[in-house]
Amino acid sequence: MNENRISQLMKSLDISREEAIDLIKEDEEIDKGSKKYELTGEAAKVSKKMRQADRKKTVYNFDTSKREKKENPVKRDLIAALVNALHDTATDVTITNPERQIDFLVDDVRYRIVLSAPRK
Repeated sequence: MNENRISQLMKSLDISREEAIDLIKEDEEIDKGSKKYELTGEAAKVSKKMRQADRKKTVYNFDTSKREKKENPVKRDLIAALVNALHDTATDVTITNPERQIDFLVDDVRYRIVLSAPRK
C-alpha cells in the first residue's frame, strides 16, 4: 500500500487508517472489473436519461419554401416570334418551355433552340 495515498484519504475524507485501506482495496477491485455497486433496472434508466445532453434545436432564419419564378414576357414574345418564323421551313414545331425552349424538325433532323438571358 502507498502510505502517501492512505494519509491523503485519511485527511481529505476524515476516516480511519483501516477505512482508507479498505477504500483503496475496493477501488482496485472495481478497476479490475468487479460489479460491486450495480443499479436496479429503473435506476439505470434514470441514470442513462440524466447523462444524455439536450440538443439545441436548429433554427433557420430564412424561408425554405420553393421560390416562385417571375414571368418574363419579353422572352415569351421572342419564343412566339421564333415559332412564327419557323413555321415556314420546319415541321413538328413544339414549344417545350414557353420562356426557354423550342423543338422542331427540318428534313427529318431534330433541332432545338434554347433561349437564355445571361446575367451581366
